[in-house]
Amino acid sequence: MQHEFIELSREDAVGIIRLHRPEAYNALCNGLIAELGQALEALEADDAIGAIVVTGGEKVFAAGADIGEMLEREHAGLFVEDFPFAHGQGWERLARCRKPLIAAVSGYALGGGCEMAMACDIILASETAKFGQPEVKIGTMPGAGGTQRLVRAIGKAKAMELCLSGRTMDAEEAERAGLVCRVVPVEALLEEARALAASIAAHSRPVVMQIRESVNQAFETGLQAGLLFERRAFQGTFDFADRREGMAAFAEKRKPVFRHR
Repeated sequence: MQHEFIELSREDAVGIIRLHRPEAYNALCNGLIAELGQALEALEADDAIGAIVVTGGEKVFAAGADIGEMLEREHAGLFVEDFPFAHGQGWERLARCRKPLIAAVSGYALGGGCEMAMACDIILASETAKFGQPEVKIGTMPGAGGTQRLVRAIGKAKAMELCLSGRTMDAEEAERAGLVCRVVPVEALLEEARALAASIAAHSRPVVMQIRESVNQAFETGLQAGLLFERRAFQGTFDFADRREGMAAFAEKRKPVFRHR
């Protein structure tokens, strides 16, 4: 499938989606979101893919939504189509993706770009990365998770400051606050993201999915409900062939051969 606004590639067990609208600083137009959803659908259906990297360019991950497309919009139309969760279900597809998603962020990740990165499971940032929700500066507010995921990632006080002031947060601050897992040099970002994705993809896919769902439960439920979910998921892994192989390999002091079942 030909894409206009993204580039899709596969490297062994890793799928790579690069936002590619450089003339508009990777602004998230309807077409880009639709293509993102299609690419995620294809990678989810590909049994050879175990993890996915979403990235942009060296100077910008995504500078936000395409304001030109929204300028003349009105409430009724946005409500009926449930914008921004329309247009090929790209945003919904991010949330529904069961394979681990790594956002490799260099340069600006603002507004919808920050929200897109936060919708991924892990954010790996370059030294030049800048994050923010500056929607207040143009008379509106975050609408794709900015007021919700940011609070869960960095806490109420800092999230409130960023959303109300519109200021940006650099990579060092984002790492201290817990928004990103690591900060790496710009030139090493994609290689580090690929390596992380490959290391995840090398593990048992059903187990990786169970871990991912369990971690996400910590954001959705209270502690006791989360502990119960984790315990039941852990118990369930004892029916996996990969669990038997992993423990046998450990006992025999050899590398396990996972068959993803």
